[in-house]
Amino acid sequence: MSIELLAQQGRSRIYGGLASVEAAKLRQMRDSGLRACFARLEDTPYRMEFVAHIHEKNFVNDAAARNVNATWFALDHARGGVIWIVMGGDETADYSPLRQIALRKVRMMICVGKAGENMRRVFVGVVPEIIEVNNLAEAVNRACYSAMDNVQVLFSPATRVGESTEVLGRMFSREVIEL
Repeated sequence: MSIELLAQQGRSRIYGGLASVEAAKLRQMRDSGLRACFARLEDTPYRMEFVAHIHEKNFVNDAAARNVNATWFALDHARGGVIWIVMGGDETADYSPLRQIALRKVRMMICVGKAGENMRRVFVGVVPEIIEVNNLAEAVNRACYSAMDNVQVLFSPATRVGESTEVLGRMFSREVIEL
């Protein structure tokens, strides 16, 4: 089958087909082989880590989401509404792929540092409320004391600009715990 013909099948059929292939491979493995595979899997630090539940909000640290695709995944897997803390200050990055998912999920965007101007351009009219703050501590406080309840506060930078993943992850967790 050519790649063009495969593409015409549609995304859901392709994913279904790939899942069937993987299921067939798994059936051929013995239970001990599966256990050994899954035992070797390690969590990525600061990737979708639950930090705390405060003021009817779940705080999730996704400092490892340092590009648009990783942030899309985080937003897609969020349950309910999202207050998104972003640091997307990379003016060369194309954040437009996040517009549709943000329209469905994001109730408030808190832009840290240089992110505000660029993100406002992309998400104005998509996200109901866009706030600009100077630092991560201010962002966490604004998210915590917003009037929104039963939302997920997601720290997902969407860019490599700034500190390392480890530094950002620790900073976010510390700010949440100190609330």
